[in-house]
Amino acid sequence: MTAPDPADGPRTPPTGADASTRASALAGAPTSAPGASTEQQAADAVAAAWQQHWSRLIALVIGQYARPDLAEDAVSDAFESAARRWPLDGVPANTGAWLLTAARRRVLDRLRTESVQRRKAPLMVVDDEMRAAASAAVDPGAHVADEQLRLVFACCHPAIAPDDRVALTLRFVVGLSTAEIARLLLVQESAMAARLTRAKKRLAASGIPFATPPADRLDERLDVVATVVYLTFTSGYQPGAGDVPLRVDLGDEAIRQLRVLDGLLPDRAVVRALLALLLLQHSRRDTRLDADGGLVLLPDQDRTRWRHDDIDEALTLLSTLTPEVAPADRPAPTPADRPPAPTTRPPMSRLAREYLLQALIAAEHATAPTSEATRWHVVAARYAELERLTGSPVVRLARAVAVAEADGPDAGLRLLDGLDEALPRLHRVPAVRAELLARAGRRAAAAASYRHALTLVTNPTERTHLESRLAEVTSA
Repeated sequence: MTAPDPADGPRTPPTGADASTRASALAGAPTSAPGASTEQQAADAVAAAWQQHWSRLIALVIGQYARPDLAEDAVSDAFESAARRWPLDGVPANTGAWLLTAARRRVLDRLRTESVQRRKAPLMVVDDEMRAAASAAVDPGAHVADEQLRLVFACCHPAIAPDDRVALTLRFVVGLSTAEIARLLLVQESAMAARLTRAKKRLAASGIPFATPPADRLDERLDVVATVVYLTFTSGYQPGAGDVPLRVDLGDEAIRQLRVLDGLLPDRAVVRALLALLLLQHSRRDTRLDADGGLVLLPDQDRTRWRHDDIDEALTLLSTLTPEVAPADRPAPTPADRPPAPTTRPPMSRLAREYLLQALIAAEHATAPTSEATRWHVVAARYAELERLTGSPVVRLARAVAVAEADGPDAGLRLLDGLDEALPRLHRVPAVRAELLARAGRRAAAAASYRHALTLVTNPTERTHLESRLAEVTSA
């Protein structure tokens, strides 16, 4: 089946000035080849610094000046300055410190301008005020030791509209471009650009405290924080318009943040369910691409190369939430392996139930010894339950794949009715339809649907796969 990969779970959108260097960041710090030009070494250093330092720089600048509206522009300006200066001056020994200094200068320049415009005060007075404010600042987020999680919690203030919280966090913390955020949330890029601009202006004008909430208020923001972590992970596995098909580092980071969250707020169902889901998806990271960088679909992946330690950890987590963890032929974790159950458990939120269902679907794939042995009727039933919970057309698309595997291509095709209107820009709808039509022996219709999918796809790796399938259908 072409897409979506049934084990990937649905990319369900939550309910409730892009820097150019982001597009060149690779999965892992780029390393220049021996003999590379000074320009190439500098470009690789900028790309690596973006990946390693973006969110930390945003967090530090916001923490010092409490101006999120200025922080992103300042950090982006610092990277632009690095792209200009490093090829001439050389890459600094500490790129993060260089960028932080440059960003702080940009913020101070803006603050001086604002203050002078308001009061015509001498610049020396403004500098003194800034230094005094910084030295008197008390860190209100010390109970959250992880800098990136502090910023996530700060971005997820309940006074900000839910969709805006998610979009701002993906921009500030992950450094995703407007186009990438738009693809994740299934909206047009122009609409997302306008939303981000409005949200930042509202944030600047509202006086909302942009800080980590007190320890006893963290739970109020947990569902939105989980959504952001989920979308961070998904962005790594959802091919975009660039040449990098997968960002495994984003998956690593999302899982790391969930582990920190599970320690900070133990036994929260939404965290445990999401961590189990991401571990199950991430366990297949070594098999998703072939040696030439082409997509390898789930039925063709070498299951011996899946990370079974990740799978076992996920099943153990799921066993704390539900007994329905795995097929009967795979032993469930023993009681001794399970974390101690609490005497009382908070009610499971709607989002936690959604992640739990997705994790149970992923567990079916992870524990099946072969693709043919997958319990497709169970997977289809889980997707039906998930669709009832979310009403998501993306879930309907994934359900169509599972139903086709369980009951044949015609049954899956019937579930695709109406999805072109609901998901007009998602190439996976015509791609799945094309695959099911081909299986049903309707090759001419399948070819037309593949051609439609090719007009929508943006990632070169997925385009190559669709072109290959089209050639197979038309040559048969």
